[in-house]
Amino acid sequence: MHQTFDAALGINLLHANQTGADHNRAHFDAWGITCFNIMSSPGAGKTALLEKTLAALRSKLKIAVIEGDMTTELDADRLRQYGVPVIAINTGRSCHLDSKMVAGGIHRLEHEYDPTSFDVVLVENVGNLVCPAEFEVGEHVKVALLSVTEGEDKPLKYPIMFQEADCLLITKLDLAPYVDVDVSRIEANVRQMNPHVTILPISAKTGEGLEAWYAWVQAQVAQLAKAIAD
Repeated sequence: MHQTFDAALGINLLHANQTGADHNRAHFDAWGITCFNIMSSPGAGKTALLEKTLAALRSKLKIAVIEGDMTTELDADRLRQYGVPVIAINTGRSCHLDSKMVAGGIHRLEHEYDPTSFDVVLVENVGNLVCPAEFEVGEHVKVALLSVTEGEDKPLKYPIMFQEADCLLITKLDLAPYVDVDVSRIEANVRQMNPHVTILPISAKTGEGLEAWYAWVQAQVAQLAKAIAD
């Protein structure tokens, strides 16, 4: 009985969250915004990636950030230095952002700025390889990061994240020569989970692969803009 109740509760929670995510996405669509959900385990390099992305693309795209963290605004403060709106959401004990939390961020964006002036909202999710992949927030695009320091087996051990991703960034590529990891094996394991995902090996430290990432982001924005226009 207890097991059945837990299963039903989980389904109800996911259904309620999905309804909220669809509502958030409708707002983004109406405003012409492409929303990216950036997910990874702690320390894989999400904030470093966003720093590089804001520096490179803020002159080409109007960008806002919704920054999820359990307790602090340390990462949000790092991103505010790039002169873009950064809305911080502290999740407390929750290991992921959900659609209701992001709806709060959307309302702040709507009240403090003209949302129709933005091209992109980057959502930096809480560091976790499990829960963020199951709770949509209204994104159009899911981006997963996996550091070379995490090893080759993570796509097999945490499959949902990699099955759901539209793009996988293999990060900290500059460290690959110093750790016992085969980047091609990471890619092969990811392909087992998701044959069609875009895989981009990058290093935020050296800049390797970042131009391909910037081009991919801009292509997603152009693709959505065309879909809305059609």
